[in-house]
Amino acid sequence: MSIATYTRRELMVVAAAREIRDGEVVFVGMRLPLLGFGLAKATHAPHAIGLFENGVIRDRPAEQFIYTMGDPPNIAGAIACLGLIDVMSLLQQGRVDVGFIGGAEIDPLGNLNTTRTRTRDGVVRLPGSGGAGDIASLAGRTVLIMEHEPRRFQPKVAYVTSPGHFPGRRRGGPATLITTLGVFDLQGGMFRVKTLHPGVSLQEVQAATGFALEAATNLATTQPPGDDELDFIRHADPEGFWTGDTMRS
Repeated sequence: MSIATYTRRELMVVAAAREIRDGEVVFVGMRLPLLGFGLAKATHAPHAIGLFENGVIRDRPAEQFIYTMGDPPNIAGAIACLGLIDVMSLLQQGRVDVGFIGGAEIDPLGNLNTTRTRTRDGVVRLPGSGGAGDIASLAGRTVLIMEHEPRRFQPKVAYVTSPGHFPGRRRGGPATLITTLGVFDLQGGMFRVKTLHPGVSLQEVQAATGFALEAATNLATTQPPGDDELDFIRHADPEGFWTGDTMRS
């Protein structure tokens, strides 16, 4: 266990990496999942394969910092540089084990909204689906990553961009949610607190959530990053572009 100081987003990266199993095909995405994939490859999942929406396929993390999936360091050393249709076809064929997606809003069934929402000033247009709807529908399971705020956790999302659990769903769906406050189990349509990040209380999580939460019987604390994990993250994101935020010890 590390005694170093780390940020909540660094802890989220570590939690994301722990969701990747060795040998899995991973639809990576950007921001924190990008770092999580690299960390998993460097530690417990050396045989995982990463897919990117722009058609890049990698069997090892990029050697330099990446702002977008199209940056040269993500192209250099790739197994293949194909197109969007090529990697999306792997989803359709059922060959993707796990996909990482985020959202602006989430509900108890794990439905995500990244399309539009309503505020006091009217309708706000959000970035949209990109490939998130496909990943949520077709990956073997999905891991969701997002900030934990009351406005994001709603009893009903304003728009279902990426479907969660629904009657008749035969495969896939959201399995885990990682937030700035904890890790949640979403399997089978049950939204349950699995672990709390160090220093976070169950009451704090409930106050930041717009619907009632269940907690695991033996509620644990999220395991902090180890020194080797922090070393990898800070090498991959040396300026804290993706991982810098309020410090937690």
